[in-house]
Amino acid sequence: MNNIRTYSRLSPKHQRNSCLLMLLIGLLAVASGCSGAANSSTGEAKTAASGINNDQPHKLTVMLDWYPNAVHSFLYAAQEKGYFTDEGLEVELQMPADSNDALKLAAAGKADLALSYQPQVLMARSEQIPVVSIAALVQHPLNHLLVPADSGILSPKDLTGKTAGYSSIPLYEAMLKTMVEHDGGDPQSLKLIDVGFDLIPAVSTGRVDAIIGGFINHEQLILAKEQHPVTSIDPTAFGVPDYYELVLVTGEQSLEDSKDYYIRFMNAARKGQQFVQEHPAEALQILLDHEDSTAPLDPQIEVQSLNILLPLMDAGDQPFGHQTPESWSRVADWLSGNGLLSGETNSDEAFVNL
Repeated sequence: MNNIRTYSRLSPKHQRNSCLLMLLIGLLAVASGCSGAANSSTGEAKTAASGINNDQPHKLTVMLDWYPNAVHSFLYAAQEKGYFTDEGLEVELQMPADSNDALKLAAAGKADLALSYQPQVLMARSEQIPVVSIAALVQHPLNHLLVPADSGILSPKDLTGKTAGYSSIPLYEAMLKTMVEHDGGDPQSLKLIDVGFDLIPAVSTGRVDAIIGGFINHEQLILAKEQHPVTSIDPTAFGVPDYYELVLVTGEQSLEDSKDYYIRFMNAARKGQQFVQEHPAEALQILLDHEDSTAPLDPQIEVQSLNILLPLMDAGDQPFGHQTPESWSRVADWLSGNGLLSGETNSDEAFVNL
């Protein structure tokens, strides 16, 4: 919300009589004083009513989904370039102790905003966890089926009777089975192994024939660098709905209490993303300057990652972060059909565009 200042100028008429002039000046002074007091009172009342203190920045905490990496560049750019400050915000970016914590912290109001994933938002709401997405940050899946480039596996049906690893998440198991069945294979013949976070060694050592849960902007790039090239197979080409990989969420109560601040946040975030698009090298350097010491980044990987991410973060002719009811409805229907929703879920209530 922009601050608007209005200025008025009084132009006294020339007076023939100096006494009359003095009287007029006196009357104007009194009127001006009353008007100033009234305007001041009105301004203070409006400020109090909106709950906004223009003298002090409003603090917001943002819980990341993972350690800082290329997908978060727009946040660090907005912070470094002062876009949050320009909106009257002081933003603290935090890393979760557990990647599953972000949604729960947002729902409980212990984090103002959190980064999560569209399917997880719907699954959480079906469990009566009151979270709402306010922006789609990555418009399409990053999680692809990854198979060794020399494996001869050309499409999901080729996995019939083979072994696949996934990362402890039932959603990924459902995605893989949907892909195989849609392609004409037999999902019941798959041997699924929960490999946790060991996706890269699971496929590089030949323990599994494929992995689901690896991202094209991370695991695929690392495997290629380690001389284990993989081919990625897009789940949306095989029956899985095109979903928002990364979304920005808050709790329902927080949205009600702080909607104006979240609008300000998105104003700054959009400027941050525009800066990343126009100055990718500088934006990545800002990110690298803020990398977490416990999870150092590989600059070469992050450069490639950002090249993959930028077109997938583009909302086309809509503002960065735009979401559609059709997307939320399709994903909810697919999750429900795969038994991944605990109860009735109204997809229209799971998101809002700011």
